[in-house]
Amino acid sequence: MRTGVQHGPEIWLRGPVARAHDLPLVTPRRFSWVATHGGAGTTTLAAVYGGHDCGRNWPGPDAPPSVLLVARTHAAGLDAVTRTIGTFRRGEAPAGLDLDAVVLVADAPGRLPRQLADRVTPIESVIDVYRVPWVPDWRLGDLSGPPPRETEPLARLTGAAGRLPRPRA
Repeated sequence: MRTGVQHGPEIWLRGPVARAHDLPLVTPRRFSWVATHGGAGTTTLAAVYGGHDCGRNWPGPDAPPSVLLVARTHAAGLDAVTRTIGTFRRGEAPAGLDLDAVVLVADAPGRLPRQLADRVTPIESVIDVYRVPWVPDWRLGDLSGPPPRETEPLARLTGAAGRLPRPRA
């Protein structure tokens, strides 16, 4: 028989399971959306997923140094994001910035044509890429709905996961 104060059952699965009041508070991740070309969608992404919208500028001193590069999936967008990744790889981006990922926003509904999909592969080989599908409501300016279900990995990264639609039972 054990002596001492018991606070409830102790469960072991490869170690003790922490109780909710024992867990540290998690600070939401802070990041900056940086457009690699005009019309990339940083304003919409910041409104839907949170974070700081830098537009086509580098994050300033008051903006988070964690960067999510944004581009559309058309040829010019993919070329622009490739050039900007090169800027980071050559050490030419402003000091103190961290390139966390690339976010590719669909430039049209439907599947990406093979010629464009082939341009995405080399990007994915050097950095994490998150994709955002075509959202007709966003085009009309309606950002009130939850993020698309296909963007769950991006929502987890940005802390917007609580805004995703719940699966139906």
